[in-house]
Amino acid sequence: MIDHEKVNILLVDDQPAKLLAYEVILKELGENLVVASSGRDALEYLLKNEVAVILVDVCMPELDGFELAAMIREHPRFQKTAMIFISAIQVSDIDRLRGYEMGAVDYVPVPVIPEVLRAKIRVFAELYRKTRQLERFNAELEDRVRARTAELEQSNARLLESEKRRSLAIAAGKMGSWDWDWVNGDWMWDEGQYHIFGVDPRTFVATPASVQALLHPDDADELRKAIAQFAKGVTSYEAEFRIRRRDGEIRWCVGTAAATVDNGGRVVRVSGVTVDITERKQAEERQNLLAREVDHRAKNALALAQSIVRLTRGENVKAYIEAVEGRINALARVHTILSLSNWQGAEIGKLVDEELAPYSTGDQIKFYGTQIQLQPATAQTLALALHELVTNSAKYGALSTLSGRLSIKWETQEDMLRMVWEEKDGPVVERPVARGFGTRSVIASIESQLGGQAEFDWRSEGLVCRLSVPLMQDAAARQLNNLQNALVGRNGAELASRSADA
Repeated sequence: MIDHEKVNILLVDDQPAKLLAYEVILKELGENLVVASSGRDALEYLLKNEVAVILVDVCMPELDGFELAAMIREHPRFQKTAMIFISAIQVSDIDRLRGYEMGAVDYVPVPVIPEVLRAKIRVFAELYRKTRQLERFNAELEDRVRARTAELEQSNARLLESEKRRSLAIAAGKMGSWDWDWVNGDWMWDEGQYHIFGVDPRTFVATPASVQALLHPDDADELRKAIAQFAKGVTSYEAEFRIRRRDGEIRWCVGTAAATVDNGGRVVRVSGVTVDITERKQAEERQNLLAREVDHRAKNALALAQSIVRLTRGENVKAYIEAVEGRINALARVHTILSLSNWQGAEIGKLVDEELAPYSTGDQIKFYGTQIQLQPATAQTLALALHELVTNSAKYGALSTLSGRLSIKWETQEDMLRMVWEEKDGPVVERPVARGFGTRSVIASIESQLGGQAEFDWRSEGLVCRLSVPLMQDAAARQLNNLQNALVGRNGAELASRSADA
């Protein structure tokens, strides 16, 4: 290497504007400036090229400057490569110490002073040239020694080969690296690669057959086709694939590979990096599941609102609007309770309290019972039933007068919720000739939707309603999209055609 031969200076930053600025500042040095927009691009370039100085931004996505420096220092070829960190934020002494431990030789703060940056790069570039010159002299001396001692030459050759096969990816951080001798078929894995595939490096021998056995059958063919492209001139690829560990666990990975060719253009070696992305894939699946669940619930809520609008009757427009708004507000209140529990269920005491709150004055209403966690479908149906009961009571029953009293109590008996609604001291009650819409709604909701029972006792001193609801039920079979059928009931067509009373 002559004194004025250009050396490679690698500029690493995820912002193109900064890379352009560094190129302008360092152009007059007359060196070969190479830009990389990410840590991964930088690693791929380092696999195939010698670099005198690396100028790297501390803050980058995926791999920040510290992580990139740690990975570079793991490789013997780059243990002495000069790395200069550029930081746009105030760097503390602890951060500086961390950077020096990772292999940094200097820091450059932002805004960058062109003269200072050029001076620093020039010093390390010249030092690299001198170091390479010394290495050349040492290599020549080693050639003379190898010429005299065949055994030493063979030992040194094995050392150089071992160095080439070492992976750049480190075992920590769910990353691994591998190296494949295309000519003789030998594979070399680092510790991270063994960890990702879930095999013991002491017993597992990496061969094309043993590696293929760990690939998911649905992805193995695509990977074989991708690797076969190297023989057709392709020099790199990146793909997502699944592996199946020996214990049956499926893991998602993303792999990148780059081929090394000889002077004749023939592939002699393929090196790559594997990253375990299982957690990311699982997070994406959870996000998709959540989106589908939100869509499902929205459709069910709209269907229920449509049923309420279609089936509600009123003596006039005002009465009709009040009835619709009341039922939709009842549904909204239970939705609020369910959302606070992430739709895991609703405690019955809170549900009753929410539905009766607009009518609760003084000691006119009393309710009590054991704590019971209702499933979402049960909670919504029961809320609508309570709304119909309290609305009817406020119009014609105990809650229509200040002297009236309402008592609600509940308990569990053999996996059944038993609720008793009892009114007294209100207007004299007469048994209706025909069931009103509110009564029919309660019966249809409790019996058709929940498989329970609703009994009405029209005593002269006040209505008594007894509700029995199963607590152990098939949640999948009682989803919210059946609530519309619950409102209509078995005689839905008949109910929709009648003029409903209270």
